[in-house]
Amino acid sequence: MLFQYFIVNGQNKDEVKNNIYFTTIGLFEGTYERNINKKSSFGITGLYSFSQKYDEDVNFQVSPFYRRYFGKKYASGFFTEGFATLGSTDGKQLTDINGDLTVNGGPDVIDLSLGLSIGYKWVVKSSVTFEVLFGMGGNLFNADKTDHNIINRRAIGMGYRF
Repeated sequence: MLFQYFIVNGQNKDEVKNNIYFTTIGLFEGTYERNINKKSSFGITGLYSFSQKYDEDVNFQVSPFYRRYFGKKYASGFFTEGFATLGSTDGKQLTDINGDLTVNGGPDVIDLSLGLSIGYKWVVKSSVTFEVLFGMGGNLFNADKTDHNIINRRAIGMGYRF
């Protein structure tokens, strides 16, 4: 029974990843992913803005997700993802008054969003991972308090599977 336990649990693999694309524009995004089986996984991504260098209007985001893989290898290849995001963006709004644009600054807005992503993951020597990802979601509750009512999920990530 002990041997069978280790064989079954040996297929569950964890991954940690960094979004190297966001790092270049002043954001940090780290991801933990737990592979349930060879076709699905779940995880959580945390994003924090440590620089406004490129005028990204996000302060932080936490996004749990579920992925379904369609590749032939274990938890790799093309995938689709459903995610939820709890995040904070600035409360800036652009308004048009008689043809003139005016910026109205408001307090930061915290909102929940739901969305879908697609991507592709490569696994090298069963431990180093590379992935690209793009997705979109919409804010559910406070979309009228900011001009940032669509959540973009994008990544060029590199990680380690253990």
